[in-house]
Amino acid sequence: MADGHRRSWIDTLANFARLGFWLLLIYLLLVQFLAPNAVQQQRAKAFAQFQEARKSRVIALIHRYEKVSFFGVPVASSINIEDSEALLRAIRATPDDQPIDVILHTPGGLVLAAEQIARALVDHKAKVTVFVPHYAMSGGTLISLAADEIVMDPNAVLGPVDPQVGGAPAASIIKAVESKPIERVSDQTLVIADIARKAQVQVQTLVREILEDNGQLSKETAAATAKVLTEGRWTHDYPITVKTARSLGLRVTTEMPAEVYNLMALYPQAGSKRPSVLYMEPAGTPRQGAPAQSNGAVQGNE
Repeated sequence: MADGHRRSWIDTLANFARLGFWLLLIYLLLVQFLAPNAVQQQRAKAFAQFQEARKSRVIALIHRYEKVSFFGVPVASSINIEDSEALLRAIRATPDDQPIDVILHTPGGLVLAAEQIARALVDHKAKVTVFVPHYAMSGGTLISLAADEIVMDPNAVLGPVDPQVGGAPAASIIKAVESKPIERVSDQTLVIADIARKAQVQVQTLVREILEDNGQLSKETAAATAKVLTEGRWTHDYPITVKTARSLGLRVTTEMPAEVYNLMALYPQAGSKRPSVLYMEPAGTPRQGAPAQSNGAVQGNE
């Protein structure tokens, strides 16, 4: 009798455990499904507000690690053909007399895709403004050059647009081949060097044409700036600061709207549960786009 009673309790506990397991699983699945939708709604609201305030078409091209796949596995991205297709659709849907604002945060990507975007922006008749809150390297810089105005955070950076061939700078490949007698260079390396020379000429011509067509610079200055950006004088990840960008003749301002930072906050960097950045604010200090905090501890990212 006692054994039967004990088994009954064990069976009941086992049933509760199974029920708890399934409820937990359903909860986790719902969180995974609903959380991205909530963020998307926040982004849509922020975009609508910024677009209304600017009376422009606001387009964001933001690449970073995001928890977008099942159970939050981070996925990275860069400029690709899908991006150019989407951006070209947005530009085509924008009336000729409506300004375009592009928020850029990217490490770069495919030259072809960046070129398509840049040329489409140059052809747009109304003012084009590119906002760079943190960085727009390589292909991102190429897109920035198409703008009538580049708005950068005082600490944001652009980057060189020198072509890369097989993961190596075209300029370095050419220099390596030229530093040896030709009989000591393999046919394969000579072919790669020939491709590198063509890539360098093509990208330099592209940058010069973009700078000329958008009317930022004179033909002489556009040619000189294009040469600096593509000749390989710097490493590909060299940070072009606001000061350097202005010295190249680019039309750069630093009056970044708070709405751009607020939008970037809706594209969080994926990572561990331990925040990599922590800082303290005085109690009651309002954060950009957020109500006043009663607690001074702030996490930079999670």
